[in-house]
Amino acid sequence: MPDISFDDVAREALGHLMEQWWILRDREPDKYRMVRERESALAMYAMDKLGFRLVVHRYFARLEKIPAEPEAYMGIPEFKLAMDYALFCCILAYLDRKGVDEQFLLSEVCEELKAICPAEIELDWRDYAHRKSLVRALTFAREVGIIQPVEGDVEQFSLSPDTEVLYDVAIVSRYFMRPYPKDLSEFGTMSELLDASWVETGAGTETVTEDGRESATSRRHRIYRKLFMCPALYGSGGQDPDILYLRNYCNRIQEDIEAHTDFSLELYRNCAMLVLPERKMRYTTYPDAKGISDISLQFAAVVRQALDAEELQMQPDGIVRLTSVDFQRLADTCRSRYGPGWGVQHRRAKLREVAAELKAFLIDWRLALEDPESGMVFLMPTFGRVTGEYPAEFDRKLSADKGLAAVDEDVSGTAHQAEKE
Repeated sequence: MPDISFDDVAREALGHLMEQWWILRDREPDKYRMVRERESALAMYAMDKLGFRLVVHRYFARLEKIPAEPEAYMGIPEFKLAMDYALFCCILAYLDRKGVDEQFLLSEVCEELKAICPAEIELDWRDYAHRKSLVRALTFAREVGIIQPVEGDVEQFSLSPDTEVLYDVAIVSRYFMRPYPKDLSEFGTMSELLDASWVETGAGTETVTEDGRESATSRRHRIYRKLFMCPALYGSGGQDPDILYLRNYCNRIQEDIEAHTDFSLELYRNCAMLVLPERKMRYTTYPDAKGISDISLQFAAVVRQALDAEELQMQPDGIVRLTSVDFQRLADTCRSRYGPGWGVQHRRAKLREVAAELKAFLIDWRLALEDPESGMVFLMPTFGRVTGEYPAEFDRKLSADKGLAAVDEDVSGTAHQAEKE
């Protein structure tokens, strides 16, 4: 009988599987071995709680993660345009016709993509934006391990369409796409793809009970997916079914999550989230080491101070509603108060650029939402959980520097006046 105990090794392996697209045996043999040794325990937990299928192949291990609801932040961070995704899919189609370890040239890919790419894109490799998009797609393909560069630098293709690069087709390229129950061409909408995922996990046969309600298995999978794949789960009101479910089973869910992962469950009146009591490098967490992350904490401090001064009002649901002008004004206050400590990039950037980057960052982490029609920004309840200030030593040094600068300016002005006299 295989060992299905869920120990610290299984906990660490689950963390890696949740964070990575897959674990390649030749790149990360230690992680692969952990998954292989705890395969039974991991597969049982992932399917029972999240409805995720664990695939352990001789070359890789992967947890097939399917969101309860697709969100913008779930895309590939390296991709900037819709064209990046289209070209990457076309690259997968091109690789499907190649043999394992077969070599190919960048120029061959360029010619093939013109033939198989959707007509509305109208590829033109003389266009810098098109070349840059292909570079991003090929770079990501290399990073996930489905192609291997042999000679040449694809980054040079951005500068010159005559650049040549030689690649190898990796064996794992055959397994990048997860299998679907039918041909992709038979799906008409994204919702059909998501519905098919519930059938694949086994929950599809009992997704809805005879009286039309969501089944217990389907609900458990959906709520666990939201907790693990979203920065926060928000309810739609006092009687939101997901929040009620979490309240009713809070202790059981918290014990389960703490026993199998590094996370803890925090449940509030209208939202829930998983938090890390101790930072671990393998996870993508908020706040992170990016400069905009620090700015968001300082922005939270500015909002908190504005609420204390009754310059802003918090709604009964815990949301703070801001007009686009209010958001810009608070961003300006944040820069005036904390800007001297920012990195060079943000110190030199225009206010509207910093405000736009800050807003996008908050939305990605579900700390804020935006109404595309009115431009209203809604700061969510979870944003009230964080704040950030410079240490007192920094403020004292900054005040001292400003005092010296004022003295220097005064002395310079006096000397200039004396010189004129």
